Amino acid sequence: QVQMVESGGGSVQAGGSLRLSCAASGYTVSRSCMGWFRQAPGKQREFVSGIDADGRTKYADSVKGRFTISQDNAKNTLYLQMNSLKPEDTAMYYCAARRLWGYCSGPRSRLNEYDGWGQGTQVTVSS
Repeated sequence: QVQMVESGGGSVQAGGSLRLSCAASGYTVSRSCMGWFRQAPGKQREFVSGIDADGRTKYADSVKGRFTISQDNAKNTLYLQMNSLKPEDTAMYYCAARRLWGYCSGPRSRLNEYDGWGQGTQVTVSS
């Protein structure tokens, strides 16, 4: 059974840091493209960061230089290190996986390029 479980969200003040985790089971993270998306109330879900099976990464302009995506293949877990957080980073953060197309080369940024989603973890940044 395929499962993706996010953790690490919480409430922090502006300038603080959080590290999100996404523990995957039922498939191999190292062969997949993985990503993080976020959705604020009243807004569409948007791309934050992606990583491909070769370790290449991609970031939304709004988080470049502040967020870092990584994965631990031994633990089959994806991470998002978020530094210098801003109130506009407040959102529900979702882990995403592209699992059904074999070995994934080239990080993906579109919603419809992913076929598996976690349940989300809330990040709230206060000013």
